[in-house]
Amino acid sequence: MQKNNTQVKLLMDEALKSGFSKISKVGDVVEGAVIEKEGSKLYVDLGSFGTGIVFGREFYEAQDLIKPMQPGDSVSGKVVDLENENGYVELSLKEAGQDLAWDELLEKKKTAEIFNIKITDANKGGLVANIGGVSAFMPVSQLLANHYPRVEGGDKSKIYQELSKFIGEVFKVKVIDLDKRENKLIISEKSAQNDDMEKILEHFKVGDIVEGEISGIVDFGAFVKFKPDIKEVGIKEIEGLVHISELDWQLIDNPSDVVTIGDEVKAKIISVSGGKISLSIKALKKDPWIDVEKDYKVGDVVSGVVTKINPFGAFIKLDENIHGLCHISEFGNEVKMKEALEENKKYDFTIQSIKKEEHRMALSFGKKTKKDIKEVNSVVKKEKQTEEISLSSQKETEKESDKKEKKEAK
Repeated sequence: MQKNNTQVKLLMDEALKSGFSKISKVGDVVEGAVIEKEGSKLYVDLGSFGTGIVFGREFYEAQDLIKPMQPGDSVSGKVVDLENENGYVELSLKEAGQDLAWDELLEKKKTAEIFNIKITDANKGGLVANIGGVSAFMPVSQLLANHYPRVEGGDKSKIYQELSKFIGEVFKVKVIDLDKRENKLIISEKSAQNDDMEKILEHFKVGDIVEGEISGIVDFGAFVKFKPDIKEVGIKEIEGLVHISELDWQLIDNPSDVVTIGDEVKAKIISVSGGKISLSIKALKKDPWIDVEKDYKVGDVVSGVVTKINPFGAFIKLDENIHGLCHISEFGNEVKMKEALEENKKYDFTIQSIKKEEHRMALSFGKKTKKDIKEVNSVVKKEKQTEEISLSSQKETEKESDKKEKKEAK
């Protein structure tokens, strides 16, 4: 009897060693060996726990995984049912694969691993990839500058067309955010290049001059690509952004008016931060406002073209580089201003004031005498003083109100 008990104990120990104790509930991931494929069923040897089966929807969803499998191959499955009506353990290969994939992705995030992915799809917001059965999304903001969709006007359909060109291409990426419960996985090409980019940026400083060519034009400026000429780093070309305000001294509505893709340019580095280089083309040109008073003086009557009308006034182009502002106070209100002025038409204005350090010129509408200018300046000054007094009075009222509330609270 004692001998039989000993044998039973040995068998139980063997069962525990073989993994029996590890399979306790639905949702566990188990490993086994392929027994055979029979029609739309896959049988798996789970050792002492019995035989697993993959069939029905689970079989069809994992066809690509099952197709190359041969008897004896190792396979992982997620337990869907501990024991079905036929005595088999029902398994899901797809869910098991995803669970393992999420674990691997979490590890990649922790270690900041750089790895390759293949782009499988695109939408208006970015690129999509499949990583071990998990859908990953790479927002446009996480693309390198040379992959950023340069679409004037931000046309979403054109952005999609540009992004679609990357389907099938391989990108180096890092995981920057993931949440298994929300099925969210965000990857970044930009982060994968940060280390190399930081090494490159160490060789540049504010004030350096670079030579390159216009590689892209967007509403807010233009990209310039140039060679860093640093052998120890694998990146052969980098890009910097020239903001629209740094393209030229003149007011620009559309960057395409002053630069074209392929133009060879020189630019000055004005900022190196956050893994980005900001450039200025106008910084290498003479500031036209330095000598502005040679051609323009307060009281002069000048002709100018209305380039833009805003709620606060109208911008007037006097020459290629010098613009002035005709304030709305000249007209009384916006309606009257729009009745008096039309964009792209030329009118006479009188120079009211010049502040060359601030690149500002105030204009009065029509021909004005010095007396008129003084009166206009006086009105504008009074309006500002009234606004300041009103604001000061409002603050005092708020302080008194606060004091009263505190007293009542006590």
